Amino acid sequence: MNRYPLWKYLLIAVALVIGLLYTLPNFYGEVPAVQVASIKTTVKVDAALLSQIRDTLETAGIAHTGLFSDANSIRVRLADTDTQMKARDIVEKALNPDPADPSYSVALNLLSASPTWLTRIGALPMYLGLDLRGGVHFLFQVDMQGALSKRLDSTAADLRSQLRDKNIRHGGISRARDAIVIKFRDAETRDKARAALDNSQGELLLTPGQDGADFTLTGTLRPQAEKSIQESALRQNIATLSKRVNELGVAEPVIQQQGADRIVVQLPGVQDPTIAKEIIGRTATLEVRLVDEAALASGATDGVDVFPERLRDGGVTQIPMKKQVVLTGDRFSGADATFDQDHRPAVSVNLDAAGGRIMRDVTRENLKKRMAIILFERDKGEAISVATIQGEFSSRFQITGSFTTEETNTLAILIRSGALAAPMKIIEERTIGPSLGADNIAKGFHSTLWGFIAIVAFMSVYYLLFGLVSALALSTNLLLLIALLSMLQATLTLPGIAAIALTLGMAIDANVLINERIREELRNGATPQAAIAAGYDRAWATILDSNVTSLIAGLALLIFGSGPVRGFAVVHCLGILTSMFSAVVVSRGIVNLIYGSRRKLAGLSIGNVAWK
Repeated sequence: MNRYPLWKYLLIAVALVIGLLYTLPNFYGEVPAVQVASIKTTVKVDAALLSQIRDTLETAGIAHTGLFSDANSIRVRLADTDTQMKARDIVEKALNPDPADPSYSVALNLLSASPTWLTRIGALPMYLGLDLRGGVHFLFQVDMQGALSKRLDSTAADLRSQLRDKNIRHGGISRARDAIVIKFRDAETRDKARAALDNSQGELLLTPGQDGADFTLTGTLRPQAEKSIQESALRQNIATLSKRVNELGVAEPVIQQQGADRIVVQLPGVQDPTIAKEIIGRTATLEVRLVDEAALASGATDGVDVFPERLRDGGVTQIPMKKQVVLTGDRFSGADATFDQDHRPAVSVNLDAAGGRIMRDVTRENLKKRMAIILFERDKGEAISVATIQGEFSSRFQITGSFTTEETNTLAILIRSGALAAPMKIIEERTIGPSLGADNIAKGFHSTLWGFIAIVAFMSVYYLLFGLVSALALSTNLLLLIALLSMLQATLTLPGIAAIALTLGMAIDANVLINERIREELRNGATPQAAIAAGYDRAWATILDSNVTSLIAGLALLIFGSGPVRGFAVVHCLGILTSMFSAVVVSRGIVNLIYGSRRKLAGLSIGNVAWK
């Protein structure tokens, strides 16, 4: 009656072993580290860089406890913070000899101190949130006016292309503050242009007018279009920042909207705000421009935009460009690493429909002239491809240059990640030190510990042996919950610790129901073995109902919540699942081991029972 089959005991044993293995990494803590990442597309993180960092540290006599690398960064694990600071300075000087033009970001970080054998089986510690681990917090203000200005610039190029396609002559298209002004020689042509553009430019409100002898059309953005553009710009900025930060491997970053025009960026574990700025600044934007042939031939570059171009032999030359931007990065709809006709690495780029029309017109009118692709990173431009226009092309073309296969892959990722739709500026910057995080962890741990001790003491006094069984089941619940959070690589925050404490109280409630049901069966005259069986079986329905309702509330918080609320909900939902397993399956397994082999029982150690 009260005996488990062997497979159930094995199931419990396997769950406990797995729970122990995946909980262990959380007790090793973290140690100081230095993280190196590239801040230029043309500079790679590879085995050669790893060797250079190792040799630099050995030459300086700085000991480390491990070098770890991935596709985006190299991390050096160190013994203490003093060594960490020395290593950071030494590596910074070695990798960035010119501080004004750095190629790598060298930042302070934290790494898990877990032994290698645990890491090999995928047993990793939970991620800790900003409030527990420390890190950097930024609040960005998005320049919504900049987003509107950028849209007007691209629309002006669109209008020029559309009027050319319809053979409508105009006297020039210019920007005037928040409007686009198109000039015509006569009213008839102006009205014809207005009729043609009204059908294709739903965002613009076109108003006819006259400026001296010129007839004009003034296009302004409609109010609903302005709102849509601003909302879209905010979403695109968030998406772009998320892609770039994720590409660099920062663990569990928080990038979310705050209010109508602000974005919060949190990078847990990053101790140096500089790395955060560099990560965000790596978002690449592209411009397509024509080379200024006259300036190139004469060498006179006054008043001309000049950008460096990296040559195949490793040298650098300066290329003068015309100021007019043919295309911007928002016209690029896709990019893939490929090879050109000479089997050299290249990037195949797709443009949207409007970009394709503009490119077709420009290439048709500038045959045998040179065009350049300018890549802007951290407000610095570099000509990554300068080629002669051999023929007309439109929505699909290749970027060629002095690339390796790895560089074309990286450039394709940067193009796909997109450009910032609107400029941003930092209006709030905070660095939360690891000591404050450690203090929060200590307070959360102690509150959970004392709550656990109080529950165990009460259950042991009130329910005697069955109370101790309940305490063991509660310990199992805590073990499995921490293991699950670690396996899922969830982020634990202070609200998450609060959810753990709440889970302990809710989990013990199931054991209280079981124990009281057993006592009730004993009062009704059932034998001890029958009371145990009936207590667990009949309490199950009540336990299931109460936990399902709590789970529904937790799922609602998980689906509709964000930030700290979501962190609380994750722990809450997982805690409900582990509590049902530990309170029913594990506790009954322990009771079965204690009482199941006894055929005759005089009574049960479950506290005072008024026998009938």
